[in-house]
Amino acid sequence: MRRYFLHLSYNGRQYHGWQIQPRETSVQEVLERCVGLKLKSKIGITGCGRTDTGVHARNYYAHFDYDDVLDTVRFVSELNMFLPDDIVVHDCWQVPGDIHARFDALSRTYHYYITTVKDPFHTDDAYYYYGDIDMDMMQKAADILFEYRDFTSFSKLHTQVKTNNCTIMEAQWLRKDNMMVFHIKADRFLRNMVRAIVGTLLDVGRKRMDLDGFRAVIENKNRCSAGSSMPAHALFLEDVEYPERVFRGSKYY
Repeated sequence: MRRYFLHLSYNGRQYHGWQIQPRETSVQEVLERCVGLKLKSKIGITGCGRTDTGVHARNYYAHFDYDDVLDTVRFVSELNMFLPDDIVVHDCWQVPGDIHARFDALSRTYHYYITTVKDPFHTDDAYYYYGDIDMDMMQKAADILFEYRDFTSFSKLHTQVKTNNCTIMEAQWLRKDNMMVFHIKADRFLRNMVRAIVGTLLDVGRKRMDLDGFRAVIENKNRCSAGSSMPAHALFLEDVEYPERVFRGSKYY
């Protein structure tokens, strides 16, 4: 049995997230079906993590096991002909059998996009915000995230996880023309976490909450005390970091 890694991107608008859902269409379901058709075999694919309904991924990684040797260049080319337009596979390469797309990931990076000008070309990939906003205060609030590890207040309720602890490595607001981008990197994320953080940071930027209030939200460990969850269409999984050995054999190495 050989293990293969996939690098892909997808527009999540039509999908109920990455993970297979009963009676709903997911990216994993579509990818498994298309890979299975191409290889004429039932293939299970393991992703680097969940993404919520409607969330996009610029760089997503997954692995699957297959008995035979693949011509990976041809496989990628032909697989993309099977896949719908909103999913694309960039590369496929063989990796050692102990490498795991989810458990070997060192970090994940998300971006949340907010446009401050109504733009018909960003209705599907950015949240339109109208009004005054204090980015400096939002950055000061984002800096507070580094003081904590338990982010229960920003997690979807009743999830089946063993811990709500995460290590945040980067949290920064960036400005590019009429776009505000929240950049956040961590070893792991809870369900709905980034969208809840952004919603609470916007409360700070709109003067609805001060820095002490933001700190209190985290310490309360109560989702009801945090801000609203922002719409999914403006959230992108931007990158997943792995040890160097994962990419040996890929076109990126």
